[in-house]
Amino acid sequence: MLDPFQFLLVAVAGWMNQHQQHTIEYLREENRVLREQLGGGRLRFNDDQRRRLAVKAKGLGRKLLAEVATLVTPDTLLAWHRKLIAQKYDGHNKRRPGRPRTAGEIDMLVVRMAEENRTWGYRRIQGAISNLGHKLARSTIADILRHRGIEPAPERSRKTTWKEFLRRHWELIAAADFFTVEVWTAQGLKRFLILFFIDLSTRKVEIAGIASNPNGLWMSQIGRNVTDAIDGLLKGKRYLIHDREPLFTAEFRSILASVGVTSVKLPPQSPNLNAYAERFVRSIKESCLERLILFGERSLRTAAREFVVHYLKERHHQGLGNQLIIPKAATVDNEGGIECHQRLGGMLKYYCRAA
Repeated sequence: MLDPFQFLLVAVAGWMNQHQQHTIEYLREENRVLREQLGGGRLRFNDDQRRRLAVKAKGLGRKLLAEVATLVTPDTLLAWHRKLIAQKYDGHNKRRPGRPRTAGEIDMLVVRMAEENRTWGYRRIQGAISNLGHKLARSTIADILRHRGIEPAPERSRKTTWKEFLRRHWELIAAADFFTVEVWTAQGLKRFLILFFIDLSTRKVEIAGIASNPNGLWMSQIGRNVTDAIDGLLKGKRYLIHDREPLFTAEFRSILASVGVTSVKLPPQSPNLNAYAERFVRSIKESCLERLILFGERSLRTAAREFVVHYLKERHHQGLGNQLIIPKAATVDNEGGIECHQRLGGMLKYYCRAA
């Protein structure tokens, strides 16, 4: 038999256990009611709430959590606790940075030296960089150039890029190209071929010929015209770049060679290598020819002539710093009235102050 003290202790323990069970059941039911009030959707916890629940869950254990947890599963609560422990020993914020990256300005300087000096190796670039107050390892320079796709000096020195060729011979190069225009004639629509030449250094353009049925004899005559010793466009030039159009015949190229002009054929399907000529074609078509209905060869010649004059003397070119190719004499009076000069019925306009 239990003595009165033990009986009292058992009774109090049973009452407390029953009281705790009622409390737990009430809290679980209250949680259910709250979730129903929230529409039964998924509850979103912030980091502080997850931390508090994880600490309390660890003290209960998985078995008791399965009985009392209603907001989240026991596995989720224990996973939060493991994450809390992991954060305690996470030292990534205390880690020191590794070797610092090379400054972008120095990267660009290394690339510039390699591109502008094709024979310079890594050590030569290293020395030039050192003279400017920067210290770089040879391996660092090699990595910078390799990431930019720049080959070592032996391979670079054996190749000349198209850009380098143009830069070295800029004053000595002209370009030629054809484009076509549809014109209304008595026989209906007829296609005309226009050949032009452009001086790359000055951007001066000359329409060399317009024909509906061009042939080798026509090209030979144009070759003699542009190589004229007095006013030929190719006077003083050494190179003429053009595409692989068959009209650039062997006889035409021999006429150029007779005055020291080398014909440089571009690779197939490479319009970007003759970008200035291609840009002129786009300009004359978009600004003039595609905005007109041309009737007969005469109207085509007039439109082309008027546009070329406008292009040379009245059109500002962004590639030349918004300057004219052939500038007009500067006027002293900046307070004169503004005049608008028009060509082709006002399609081409040029504004200037009255003299």
